Amino acid sequence: MRRFLLFIFLLTPLTIFGQVFTEQDTLRGTITEERAWWDLSYYHLKLEILPDEKKIIGSNVIQYKVLSANQCMQIDLQNPLKITKVVQNGKRLEIESKGNAHFIKLKETQKVGDLNELEVFYEGKPREAVRAPWDGGFSWQKDQSGNHFIATSCQGLGASIWWPCKDHMYDEVDSMLMSIEVPEDLTDVSNGRLRGVESNPDKQTKTYHWFVNNPINNYGVNVNIGKYSNWKEIYNGEKGNLDISYWALEEDEEKARVHYQDVPRMLDAFEHWFGPYPFYEDGYKLVQVPYLGMEHQSSITYGNQFKKGYLGRDLSGTGWGLKFDFIIIHESGHEWFANNITHQDLADMWIHESFTNYSESLYLDYHFGKEAGQEYLRGTRIGIENMKPMIGPYGVNYDEYPGDVYNKGGNMLNTLRSIVNNDEKWRGLLRSLGEEFYHKTTNSQEIEAYISKYLDLHLQDFFDQYLRDPRVPVLEYFFNEDVLFYRWSNVHESFKMPIDIKVGNGFERLKPKTQWLKFEGITSGELELDPNYYVATMKLF
Repeated sequence: MRRFLLFIFLLTPLTIFGQVFTEQDTLRGTITEERAWWDLSYYHLKLEILPDEKKIIGSNVIQYKVLSANQCMQIDLQNPLKITKVVQNGKRLEIESKGNAHFIKLKETQKVGDLNELEVFYEGKPREAVRAPWDGGFSWQKDQSGNHFIATSCQGLGASIWWPCKDHMYDEVDSMLMSIEVPEDLTDVSNGRLRGVESNPDKQTKTYHWFVNNPINNYGVNVNIGKYSNWKEIYNGEKGNLDISYWALEEDEEKARVHYQDVPRMLDAFEHWFGPYPFYEDGYKLVQVPYLGMEHQSSITYGNQFKKGYLGRDLSGTGWGLKFDFIIIHESGHEWFANNITHQDLADMWIHESFTNYSESLYLDYHFGKEAGQEYLRGTRIGIENMKPMIGPYGVNYDEYPGDVYNKGGNMLNTLRSIVNNDEKWRGLLRSLGEEFYHKTTNSQEIEAYISKYLDLHLQDFFDQYLRDPRVPVLEYFFNEDVLFYRWSNVHESFKMPIDIKVGNGFERLKPKTQWLKFEGITSGELELDPNYYVATMKLF
C-alpha cells in the first residue's frame, strides 16, 4: 500500500483544469483515514442478475489486514444501489452514509496484523450505461435474436457504480472470487478462470464461479452475459503455455473467429517488447460485449464490430491503422500498462494510456517494420490538442482527464526513444518496467525516476514539459553569416532536450537550451529535424 502526499477535503465545489470537484470527488479520490488503516486481501462478490427487471441483488465478502488501529471503515457504493446490511462475525454493524461513501462502525477491536473480514449486502437497479464505456454502468442490451446481452464498464465512474468495494486505485485486492447468477439459458464470463458452474433448477438459473489469482484493480472487474459460443487455444509464450479463451455471441462466431486471430499476433509483439503476459495464472480471454471495449484484466472486452482499425477507421490517416483490429490491440496492451502496472491516482492516467497508445505503434513495428510504426504514430498527432497538462490534480476523482494522454503521450514516449537512439536499450527499458512494477500500483514520480535511472539520463525537464505543461516545444532558428542559431521556446525556462537534425546524408545531434546557441555545420535553408521528435519549428528570419 502506498500513499500520496496530497489530501484535500472540499467543503465547497472547486474547479481545476475545467472540472468541478465536490466533496464526493474528494471522498472517492483521497486515501481517507477510514481507508488507510486496512489493506485489501480478498473479495468474494456474489451477485444475482435479474435482466428483465434490470436489477441486481448481492453481497461482497471483504477480507482485509489491519495496518493500524481504527474502528471505522469506508466502503463505497453509488446511488441508486443501496446497502441493506453489513455483518461481521454474525453481528450487524451500524452504517453512516455520506453520499456514495459509507462508513462502517466496527464493534470488535481491530488489532494490528489481524486478518479480518466482513460482508456487505446490497441491491437495486444500478446506473444504466448511457455511452459505454465512457459513461458506464450496466449495459442492458439484446442480441439480434432477442437474447439478453449484458455487460458492465466503469473506468473513471468507479467500480462502486455496481458493487461495494474500496473504490480507490492505490489498493488492489490480492485475489478475488466472483459468483454470478444468471438465467439458465445465458452464460456469464468474468475475470480469471472458471472454477465451476452451479445449477439452480428451482430458480431456473446458473451460477458461474470465476476466480482471479492475481491482484486486480477495481475497474478491471467485470461481468459479461449473453448467448455465447466459446473456443480455446494454447499460446506458447515466454512463460510457457498460456490459455486463451474466446467468447462471441453464437450469431457472430464466424466473424469473430476471423478477427480474433489478431490475439496471438498481439502476444508475439507485446511479449517481445514488454515481456511475458502478466497473468498466465488467470489466462487471457477476449469477450464480445455490446459496447466498444475495455481493458478488463484477463477478460478483455470487444465490440469493434469485427472491423479493422477503430470501427473501420484509421485514426492515424496513414493506412497502417487498418492493418489490425484497434480494440484487440489497444485494450490488450493495457494488460501490461493499466492491469500489471497500475496508477495509484487518476491524475496519472498517462501511465495507462500513453504506453498503451504507444503499443499500437510497437505492434506495427514488430510485424511490419520500424518505419511503419513510426509513420502510424506521427499520423496520430492529428488528435493532439495541447490544451491541458497530461497530469491532473491528485486526491480527487479526476475522471475528465485530457485526451492527450493517448496520442501526445505515445508521441512523448517515441520522442524519448529517439533521444535514446538505441532500440535494444529502449526495449530493455520497456521490459524492465514490467519487472520492476510487476503487479504493483505506482505513480508518475516513481515511473519517471525509474526511466531516468535506467537510461542514465536527466529527464526531469523532459517530463515536466511533456506531462505538466500543455505546450509543445518549439525549436526557433535563423541563419546569420552561414551560421545556424537555435534555441527552445514555448517551454519552461530550464527545458533542455537534444534533437537530431539532417546534415548531408545523415543526422547531427544538437543540444538546444532556452538561450541562443550556434551550429556551423549548416549554412542556410530550412532546418530538417528527425520527424519522430514531437516538437515544432519556427524559422525567424
